[in-house]
Amino acid sequence: MCNVLSREKQITVLHHLVEGNTLRSTARLTGVHRTTIMRLMVRFGKACQQLMDRKFQGLTLDHLEVDEIWTFVEKKQGKLTVEEKATRHDIGDIYLWTGLDQETKLIPAFLVGKRSGDSTRRFMMDVASRLRRPNPHESDPHAYRPGGFEPICQLSADAFPAYPEAVDLAFGPYVKFGTIRKDYRNADQPGRYAPPEMVGTNKKGIFGIREDEVWTICTSHVERHNWTIRTLLKRFTRLSPGFSKKLDNLNAACSMLLAYYNFVWRTRYPDRSGQCQSSHSCDYPLGKSAVNSETGISQNALTLERRGVESQRHC
Repeated sequence: MCNVLSREKQITVLHHLVEGNTLRSTARLTGVHRTTIMRLMVRFGKACQQLMDRKFQGLTLDHLEVDEIWTFVEKKQGKLTVEEKATRHDIGDIYLWTGLDQETKLIPAFLVGKRSGDSTRRFMMDVASRLRRPNPHESDPHAYRPGGFEPICQLSADAFPAYPEAVDLAFGPYVKFGTIRKDYRNADQPGRYAPPEMVGTNKKGIFGIREDEVWTICTSHVERHNWTIRTLLKRFTRLSPGFSKKLDNLNAACSMLLAYYNFVWRTRYPDRSGQCQSSHSCDYPLGKSAVNSETGISQNALTLERRGVESQRHC
């Protein structure tokens, strides 16, 4: 059954969701029932996923930082029974895997799932499928130059043991890959809510990184973006009742937020960062025109209204 809300009402609801409001607060602010909001979010989230799958192909990115951000569905991992741990993959501790380009701040791929080797492999295969891969001839010797594999990008990740195998499977010799392990002091204190004190880092090149390039290994930008996700998506806010009850709802919410971030929300201007100034014409009030021009994506900035109209055509 098609949603009977007007287009303007649906756009208002979606704006509230992507700007950090919870499901119930959006219902109170808009007067729309929470079940209707949930159905709209799921349908719009699927449309956003299809949009990103269609647009993010053949990208040229220099340095991707990957990380995982924790949440849980229905109940935390420690509350699961032995049978649920063995048979249910859609409840308990769930992680959002994201890859953020260091220069453009684009997130070309994400995955929602368990923190496991299988999820790592699926995520890396998805990331690799969205980048421009060289044809076989480019690696052969020609024009009096020796042959060799040219990396298509650099990857930085934390020290999760599943990463090296997954990166090798997805990229082969066409990647520079390094890991960074951050050491903290007093990280396991009971009742601690403040972040622990970082006392050191250990950077290690795994594939294709020379000694003079180890210093470039970094995950600070994607970790900073984790804070943005926890701020704007209440399903990731700690110590709150906003957690997801179904994995499909969490996946739809992540798709909607990341599509909004990639296509609508502008993080910086070419000559200055932040808000729109009087010297700018604001033809792109929120879109990432600078990001799009560097990655090969169309510079026509999408608005939430345009994306909403396109998603409703399939209703």
